[in-house]
Amino acid sequence: MRTELLTTISFLFIFFSTINPIPHLPWLYLSLAIAAIAIPPLAKRHARRPNAGGGGGDGEMMNEMVKEGYELVGKFNLGDYYPRHMWGSGLLDFHGVGPRCQRLAARVREHFGRVMEERRKVMMREEGGEVMEKRDDLLSYMLAMPEEERFDDYDVIAMLWEMIFRGTDVVAILLEWAMARMVLHPDIQSKIQQELDTVVGHRPMTDSDIPNLHFLHCVIKETLRVHPPGPLLSWARLAVHDTRVGKYLVPAGTTAMVNMWAISHDETIWGDPWVFRPERFMEEDINVFGSDLRLAPFGSGRRVCPGRMMGLSTAYLWFGRLLQEYKWLPTHPIKLTECLRLSMEMKKPLVCRAVHRNKIG
Repeated sequence: MRTELLTTISFLFIFFSTINPIPHLPWLYLSLAIAAIAIPPLAKRHARRPNAGGGGGDGEMMNEMVKEGYELVGKFNLGDYYPRHMWGSGLLDFHGVGPRCQRLAARVREHFGRVMEERRKVMMREEGGEVMEKRDDLLSYMLAMPEEERFDDYDVIAMLWEMIFRGTDVVAILLEWAMARMVLHPDIQSKIQQELDTVVGHRPMTDSDIPNLHFLHCVIKETLRVHPPGPLLSWARLAVHDTRVGKYLVPAGTTAMVNMWAISHDETIWGDPWVFRPERFMEEDINVFGSDLRLAPFGSGRRVCPGRMMGLSTAYLWFGRLLQEYKWLPTHPIKLTECLRLSMEMKKPLVCRAVHRNKIG
């Protein structure tokens, strides 16, 4: 899996050398995310984007499908508040959510179906004795299962889509926020690069370097604090009996959400909460995996995000490699306006310029 990820990073480095400024960085992060969850064919399809204007190609199609899915999940729908028999006919679907979901499902089945058929053809050629590139990923594993244990195509497509739809956005959004902060704070960017030069040297950064990159950890944690990708949606809880939270009565049956964004910007918890200052985590090491509720971006308790370890380690690796290889500079004024959909995104996507560090100076 890491080999595929590093291969995709190498592809992006070639891309950076040919197109500057870098257009709409989130689609690049999504390519990396797809590779990281061990579905390399989709990473290659997504990376196959023909021009900076965003026209055409499998990459643009994947980007559009994921974007449409996020919008539909976060969109207000009156029918959500009524029993299914009342809105199943479409009478209460004033926003057209149902037809849009059906069209998206058809596109997902068609797109992933093509990927599966291509992979089956490769596997058949391998069985015929032809030497092919080694395929050690989730899709190949599912297609190679014994017939009595094998999932049908609809189940495979559903699992692939779920991994991409909910397994990529948080990391991609976290990286976009972190890179925006690096462009806005060149002093912090330089400090990370100095740490990378000292700890890693001239070789490419790997997973084994992550524990030794302390300031890089602090920058990612501070990004999670200032810009939590999931400020509300992962913490819905139902009160099973009347309870009190501070001075408030929460009646039984109430659905409540923990506002992590409010906690991470609370002046009684964080000094200068509106200031981006990664050094605060050098002063006090705070666990972000749910044991310290001052900063729990992945949730806590029994419903904590199961992919939190992989997601964060992947973010460390990508972030480190992007900063190790390039200096990131502004091309337009960067606005940190937030937009809450399924996750909290940058309202205006990041566009910046990448300059190879060997050429600096």
